[in-house]
Amino acid sequence: MSEYQYYEFAAIDRPLSHAEMTELRAVSSRAQISPSGFVNHYEWGDLKADPADWMRRHFDTLVYTSCWCSCRLALRVPRDAFCRVELEAFAVRHVLDFDKTSAHWIVHWSLYESENYDRFGMDNGSGWMQRLLPLRDELLRGDLRPLYLGWLAGAGELSGDEAEPEVPAGLSALSPAQQALAEFLEIDSDMLAAAAAGSAPMPQTTEGDDGCLDVWLETWPREAMLDVLKLLAQGRGQEAERHVRGRHAAWLKALRLPAEPGARRRSVAELSELAESLALVRQEHEAQESAKEEAKRRREREEELQRLMAEVDQRWEAIDAQARRGTALGYEYAVRALTDLAEAYVLTSTPKEFECALRRFLVPHAKRGALLRRLTAAGLWSG
Repeated sequence: MSEYQYYEFAAIDRPLSHAEMTELRAVSSRAQISPSGFVNHYEWGDLKADPADWMRRHFDTLVYTSCWCSCRLALRVPRDAFCRVELEAFAVRHVLDFDKTSAHWIVHWSLYESENYDRFGMDNGSGWMQRLLPLRDELLRGDLRPLYLGWLAGAGELSGDEAEPEVPAGLSALSPAQQALAEFLEIDSDMLAAAAAGSAPMPQTTEGDDGCLDVWLETWPREAMLDVLKLLAQGRGQEAERHVRGRHAAWLKALRLPAEPGARRRSVAELSELAESLALVRQEHEAQESAKEEAKRRREREEELQRLMAEVDQRWEAIDAQARRGTALGYEYAVRALTDLAEAYVLTSTPKEFECALRRFLVPHAKRGALLRRLTAAGLWSG
């Protein structure tokens, strides 16, 4: 296989029509095509269509990955979800871009030329859609964290004096989808921690509470509710659900508090410097934790060796029995057990005492060349 490209499109707000699916099938005879999406991968060719055109006309989400260490996520949201100024504040060329149609914004997050060759050598792309798709609902609710993450992913391409955009609340408590986006874009964990240091805690909400929903429903004009009921009566349940969810998302977005006026925005250089400091703290903490784990492992090993020496005669007898079998399996067992015994003697006695015991053990086995070769290879015997 010389190359690999994976495309997955999802239709969320409305299902694909039969005519649209026929159009997609004309592009690919072996793709998985349904009213909710298109999935295909290519090992020798490429998609014979423009993904951007499909996003404008058919789909709400695109996930793309390739074996040459690049990937892309695109989400289509209604135009009234954001104004241009909101989006452009986060834009970074080739990393976080925006397209506009008559009815939608299409947000693109991209990663080019990753150096994580193992990831792209193993990742076939099929798991990302499920993990990243909730980002669309988060954007519709006015959550700006996915946009900030896109800017942060591209911060390394900006000049040091470039100021960060508005820092949304909750960067230290990312949603699972946002954590997946940070992983997808390979955002440096220390840079993310530096950004989160300037982020307020996520405000407590009761979005799913009945009381909160009651407050929201009281904002509905009677005519709007009647329109939804008409859609339901006409068998257009999905359209009615989209209408309700859209109104609810817009209401939740309006509840979000704006950033504190005059809040200081850090420069890319300041974030990088803070990230370096946090990396040193993290590395020191990891070293301390590693030392604790190593000390624990050493204590457990010493306890194991002490127990072994408490019944050392039985151990020698068991090793002798295995050696007498004259089989490769018996010899391998004997060498492993003798390796443990050698370590146990060092802990509780002396290496010289183990050497004397080993010589006594080898007296009846002196002609077992396969055993002696294994002991020599293990560094237990030099003849």
